[in-house]
Amino acid sequence: MTEPARPATITGRGMTMSDLLARHARTTPDAIALRDARAARSYGELDERVIRLANALAARGVEAGDRVAVLGLNSIEVLEAYFATLRLGAICVPVNFRLVADEIAYLLTDSGAVAVVVDAGLAPQVEKARGQAPAVGSVITIDGDYEEALAAASDTYTEVPVADHSPAYIMYTSGTTGRPKGAVLTHRNLLLHAFSNMAHLGTSSDDRVWLSGAPLFHIAGLAGMLPSLITGGRTIIPPSGGFDPVATVRLLEAERVSSCFFVPAQWAAICAVPDIGERDLSTLRRISWGAAPASTALLRTMIDTFPQADVVTSFGQTECSPVTCTLRGEDALRKIGSIGMPMVNVEVRVVDEEMNDVPRGEVGEIVYRGPLVMTEYWNKPAETAEAFAGGWFHSGDLVRQDADGYLYVVDRKKDMIISGGENIYCAEVENVLAGHPQIADVALIGVPDPKWGETPLAVIVPADPADPPTEASVEAHCREHLASYKRPREIAIVETLPRNPSGKVLKTRLREERAAGALVSRPAV
Repeated sequence: MTEPARPATITGRGMTMSDLLARHARTTPDAIALRDARAARSYGELDERVIRLANALAARGVEAGDRVAVLGLNSIEVLEAYFATLRLGAICVPVNFRLVADEIAYLLTDSGAVAVVVDAGLAPQVEKARGQAPAVGSVITIDGDYEEALAAASDTYTEVPVADHSPAYIMYTSGTTGRPKGAVLTHRNLLLHAFSNMAHLGTSSDDRVWLSGAPLFHIAGLAGMLPSLITGGRTIIPPSGGFDPVATVRLLEAERVSSCFFVPAQWAAICAVPDIGERDLSTLRRISWGAAPASTALLRTMIDTFPQADVVTSFGQTECSPVTCTLRGEDALRKIGSIGMPMVNVEVRVVDEEMNDVPRGEVGEIVYRGPLVMTEYWNKPAETAEAFAGGWFHSGDLVRQDADGYLYVVDRKKDMIISGGENIYCAEVENVLAGHPQIADVALIGVPDPKWGETPLAVIVPADPADPPTEASVEAHCREHLASYKRPREIAIVETLPRNPSGKVLKTRLREERAAGALVSRPAV
């Protein structure tokens, strides 16, 4: 394959993720960069396709600073769209493929996206959403006109100046206001996160094959692959859809994976595969988990199942690119239950409401500062100012620190449910439920679930006590406005919600009533 012509590097230009791809395309063009269920791409092939897609987007009017939304199941093409957007100096907006049209429309309008790259199967949702997003000028459809668009585009690359502090991604994460907020992550944020991760955990020549159970629209799926990209390694992209632990183990074995990440529910399923001990998984050097709480029993099972691998706890949030703290393999048993210590390039404090440091052993909010932290919430100056009050980023996580400096999560200050690694923010779901004609008042709480960690329970005050909403009507209403993972799995009908003098719902009391059996619920799905 003939290398596309490239001009001299622009003086002062920053390093971007797309530059890493181009570098390996020059030095090791035949090495496999990506593999999914349908195909594999060498670095040379991938780079050429990224150039063509970037030119196709440019021909449709996309310029530096514009936003391009990408909505697709896990695939090589999704990553091609990410890289092509960055190569233009534009900003990529990954979109959760589980969202319904109303939710997609909000992200498109809030980000001001001018173009969308979407899977053919999801294209009807985007077409419906475009009615509320007039800025979207063009759509390229994977398994539709995608290959035609690449074939028609030039393979000549015209370099665009991109500073490393320029925005690379807007990663949407739900907020307590009920509307998703776009965390703006720069090229520098993500690259320094990858280098910090490598410096903190170490890397070696036999640690070059990465697989993540997180979807590519998720920050864990995106950022997790960057160390492999930096070293010219291979990223394995598992299929989207229902998680299949048996197929995953086969993939780990067949691809000789060296590092991987899964949420606790996925790890529990993997460790339960009947013949897991007979599989040749000797290449696994590091197995990571995060995004949801894990029991100590599961962690011990992971350590026993994979004795040759370091079990690494990864803790953080989207706004921090995402990992802020890790518990490294050598401490996995000694400090089991801890999230470890801050990673390289992450400065932390544990503070009270007045931003005073709390003594070790006492509970406070963990706040962050450093080059891995986002620049802002897109188009939300008030929320940005609140998040950075006092000059530190407020995580909303309540922690304590032991005498050795290891951190332990105690609770979440923000009103959030984590189900199967997905964040569910109560205000968003409550706002939707409040639109149901038979619901007068509602509160959402998380309840323990053996598979997902926790699931949402809607506590409902009916508009007419003699005619409360049925489970079917609640599910139908939510199905129209919410992705499936956000919908309540149970509902409970009550006369009134407990509130404090300022009117805030006392969710702690609701959880206590649920635990005591006083809050009777029934399945909503």
